Amino acid sequence: MPQGLLAAFALAVPLAAAEPDAALLTRAQALLERAPLVDTHNDLPSMLLERNGGDLTGLDLGVVHPELCADIPRLRQGRVGAQYWSVFTESSNMKTNQSLHEAIREFDVIREMVRRQPALELARTADDIERIHREGRIASLIGVEGGHMMENSLGVLRVFHELGARYMTLTHWDNVEWADAATDRVEHDGLTEFGESVVRELNRLGMFVDLSHVSADTMRDALRVSRAPVIFSHSNARAIDPHPRNVPDDVLALLAKNGGVVHVNFIKEFASPGDPDWQARHTAAAEALRARLDDPKAVDDGLKAWEKANPHPGGTIAEVADHIDHIREVAGIDAIGVGADYYDAGGTSMVKGLEDVTSYPRLFAELLRRGYSDEDVLKIAGRNHLRAMRAMEKAAAR
Repeated sequence: MPQGLLAAFALAVPLAAAEPDAALLTRAQALLERAPLVDTHNDLPSMLLERNGGDLTGLDLGVVHPELCADIPRLRQGRVGAQYWSVFTESSNMKTNQSLHEAIREFDVIREMVRRQPALELARTADDIERIHREGRIASLIGVEGGHMMENSLGVLRVFHELGARYMTLTHWDNVEWADAATDRVEHDGLTEFGESVVRELNRLGMFVDLSHVSADTMRDALRVSRAPVIFSHSNARAIDPHPRNVPDDVLALLAKNGGVVHVNFIKEFASPGDPDWQARHTAAAEALRARLDDPKAVDDGLKAWEKANPHPGGTIAEVADHIDHIREVAGIDAIGVGADYYDAGGTSMVKGLEDVTSYPRLFAELLRRGYSDEDVLKIAGRNHLRAMRAMEKAAAR
């Protein structure tokens, strides 16, 4: 889930993307049915907690809910075969010792959501994913988005695993006591000794070490320590968009040796090469307004006017595909997956053409247009993740 600030950058509704070639779209849809399509990051549980405190009484996800970021009909339209639901709470909750409490609320709403929906089934293994997909349901898995929620306890990590978690992102936007985040100051130069023990315990339990959100040094340390494939559950290539949340080339090369997978993200700030320049101009405009105006409302109004005159570049399906091309070039076709990171219902947070969970076939139609083979598409859609997951499970068994 992006920082709350990102929502403020979601400006105008994007123009409709060009329609993909009908034959390629049909071919992509058929391939995604086979794969199965595995998405490693969706924030629907947080939306459900914001909606009546997570009370699911009367909520039928079997019908379309345009106010939510996912529901069963739209997941099926997008050909999703397996979805990781995110356990998320702001890393600022570390300051009030509420992280674990909020994490348990998220686990509860995910498990209750799955229990109530016949189309969903909780999956714990790669075999579970394939079985559930064959039976016509959507496999539901759990990812913990931030090591702050374990509150420095390996015992809590073990409980998360028992509740169904199959990955943990080591940090979110802020550092934890044992690892540096990509978007915070350098504090530990990567992982501390306890941070290394967290990686080893994740390996032992059979949970992916997730390196989205962590600093480049934390990425390198985790890859050095891990004895199982790691993942990036929702990240892109830094060479295409130099956002600190994205993966540098030297780490991509290490990932190829590790057998891990980068699951590409559809959020415009992490996909568009034009984002860093826009962010710099946005910051300069805000600073100029604050220097000239004393009234906070006047500053806000002035910034909104600037944003209207200077819309965010927005990103495109083609630019997401450029990230995939680059990861393939550096790390190979086996290192690519999908982690869209749908987190709101507005559609303006994502790149043009990939606004909601119905959109996945559009991306794969673009890859087919670029010459990706059927086997390439099957790998990116889910088989790379399943392969890495089985290797992770074997490492845990050892």
